[in-house]
Parts: sequence; structure tokens; C-alpha cells
Amino acid sequence: MLRPESVTLPAPKKRRRPRPPALVPVLGFAGVILVGAILLSLPIATTSGRSTPFIDALFTATSAVSVTGLVVVDTGTHWNAFGQAVVLALIQIGGLGFMATSTLLLMLVGRRATLRDRMALGLTMGTPEPGGAMRLLRRIALMTLIIESVGVLLLFLRFTQEMPPGRALWWGLFHGISAFNQAGFDIVGGFQSMIPFQRDPWILLTMAVLITLGGIGYTPLADVLRCRTWRRLTVDTKLVLSTTAALLAVGMVGYLIMEWNNPGTLGSLPWGDRLLNSYYLSVIPRSGGLSSIPIEELREQSLVFTIALMFIGGASGSTAGGIKVQTFSLLFFAILAAISGRESVVAFGREIPPRQIYQALAVVLLAIAVVFLVALGLTVFEPFDAIDVAFETVSGFGTVGLSTGITPQLGPGSRLFLIAIMFTGRLGPLTLALALAARPTRRGIGYARENVKIG
Repeated sequence: MLRPESVTLPAPKKRRRPRPPALVPVLGFAGVILVGAILLSLPIATTSGRSTPFIDALFTATSAVSVTGLVVVDTGTHWNAFGQAVVLALIQIGGLGFMATSTLLLMLVGRRATLRDRMALGLTMGTPEPGGAMRLLRRIALMTLIIESVGVLLLFLRFTQEMPPGRALWWGLFHGISAFNQAGFDIVGGFQSMIPFQRDPWILLTMAVLITLGGIGYTPLADVLRCRTWRRLTVDTKLVLSTTAALLAVGMVGYLIMEWNNPGTLGSLPWGDRLLNSYYLSVIPRSGGLSSIPIEELREQSLVFTIALMFIGGASGSTAGGIKVQTFSLLFFAILAAISGRESVVAFGREIPPRQIYQALAVVLLAIAVVFLVALGLTVFEPFDAIDVAFETVSGFGTVGLSTGITPQLGPGSRLFLIAIMFTGRLGPLTLALALAARPTRRGIGYARENVKIG
């Protein structure tokens, strides 16, 4: 008979702490970027048949997944059909989001997503219920397919007038997906972007509509289709639509005034094309890229103006970057409340919770800090003007892709800086929002209030 003290019990297994759902998209995007960089570094991805330096492949993969568009090699001439297809796949994954793409692939092969997958998907899409996230994912995928298909068809019909049908289809597919996902990549060649088509209303207006719809996102569009009247729209949709319209109008008028007589941009075009390109210019800083005029020829005041538009970006939940139009508009209404002496922030007849104002302030201040630090680092390592460095930095953070032409000339260290800020620009505000959206802890005690001096 064994004595009780002689019995050896197995040691209890240590439970592995579950990975936070908010960390899943970050690791997923990093993994996709790494796989894309490896594929793009292979000789089979280039027109020359030679390997691409890994830092250049990593930069291109990060730019594609973050749907930015900054490039160190020309997409149209450096990459062959395989390389361009890899870039396009990375753009689509980055536009939909890693969790959405992986869940869709599971559904296509007949597998069901786990509860943890559904929770992570819900966090990234702003839907706390796992079932609601799956329904929303199906609708977003359908909307994306419809809008991209219409855009690709319109571009294909126009490109067939300039090139063989097979090449026209590829050009329509690449530029349609790039525009809707705010990616900023083109295969025109020679770092020209959309400049060869600056007098083509069909192409520019199609691209502008795709960029605008992608920058608005699914939820406001679905709200408009469901309600069909301004009064019944949600405050979030009203903020997105009104701020987007205001920024487009201000942008168009601003570029017309500042660039009307600039021979390097609008000054050499007929007045009708000046109006077309000034409108298009007001669209692309919202994270779209794909410029129709040489950005390096913009006047200095126009560069500063563009930096502001790129910093704001598009709507939350869209394919655009930046601090987002809701963040910008909430702070605008907060300023109005402070000026008028109101203690609460009101937008379109609804009071905004103070917690959301704090979140908006946190997003903006952290974004300014990140942009400032990266721009400061680039000025240390690079000999370019401060305005060009600031422009490139904000373009990377806002995942815009507009460039004054200095990106291909940057050294390896500076390229790593831009890689980091593109990755941060795509995921930083998202993960920050997820962290801020966590259930707040209740304070055990209250504190006495005391005023401080402001201004």
C-alpha cells in the first residue's frame, strides 16, 4: 500500500495566456509584408530577371500592404507581370484588412472561422458581436466587388482605345483596384502616375469616384442607401459626408488659386482641364495618390496645403489613412463648443460623449508626435529641404503615396524610417482606437476639481 506522501502528482500545466485580439491584425499584416517582400525579391518578379535588394522589396511590400504608394523602384518597368500581380494582391489584402481577407479565404475553402478569429475580426471592423462581424464582412466584400468591377470595366473601355484588349484589361484591373483601395500604385511607367491622362476626363473622373468611395467606406455608403434622407442618417455618416464635401470644395478652390498660373502644374492647361485637375488634386491627398500633375512642381504653399489634407485623410473604417475625417470634425466641433462657452460638444443635434473627444485628441497628438520624430530623423540623415521631408513623411503616415520625388533617393536607414511610418500609419491609429475602445476601469474614488490656465 502506497503512503500518501509517496504519490507524485503531475505538475499542473501552465495555461498560455490568450493572444489579445487586437494584436492579431498587427502580426498578420507583418507576416503578409514579409511574404510579399520575399516574393518580390526573387528574380522571377523583375523584368531584368535579377534579384531585387531585400530592402527595396520590403519597402514595396510595406507600401502595398499599407496601401500607400510610395515606391523606390518604378512599378511599371521594374516588376514584370508576376511582380505586379504580387503587388496587386498585397494591395487588395491591405485594403480589405488582414483579418477580413483571411476570414474570406477560410469561407471560400469551406472552413469556419474560430470564435477568436471572429472576435479579432469584430474588433478590426468596429463590431463587438462576432456574428455581426461576419455579416458585415460579407456585405463589405460584396460592395468592394461591385464597385471595383464597375471601375475596372470603365477603365478597360477607355484603355482599349489606346492599347490591345489584354493589356487594357490588366491596366484597368490594376488601376481600378489601386484607386479604390487608396493604394497610389500605377503601372504607367517612368514614375509618371496619371500625368499622361491629365486631359482625359473619363479616366480622371473614374479614378476620382473610386478614390472617393474607397475613402468614405462601407458603413456611410450603406447608411445612405438605407435611409435616403439626410435627416435619418447617423451622426457618423453626416460627419463623413459633410467633412468630405467640405474638404473637396476647399481643396479644389485652394489649388485653383495657388496653382492657376503655375506653368509646371495647372498653368499650362486649358481652363477646362485646370478645373478638372484641381478637382482631382483635391481628391488624391485624401489617401489616394495617383497624381495627374508633377507634385515636385507644386508651389511651396500648395505643398503645405497638401500636407494638411494628407494628414486628415479619409473616413474611419475605409481604405484611407490619416487621422480620419471623424477625428478632425469632432475636434472642429469641440473648438466651436469652447469658443461658444458650451460644456458639451454637439454635432448635428446630438451630444458627443466626452470620452470620444479624448480619443480624438489622443489620436491627433500621437500622430503629430510620430510624424515629427520621423521627419526629424530624415532631416538628420538626408540633405533634402525640410518641406520635402515633411511632405514625404506625412504622405507615408497618411498612406497617400504622393511624392516630391525624393523617396527613390533615400538611403537604407531613411527607407526603414518610411517603412516604419507606413506600417504605423496603416495600423497605428487602428490599434490605438482598439486600445482606447476597451472598457474603461471604474475609479474607486473621485478627485477634487481644479482649474488650470489655458492659452
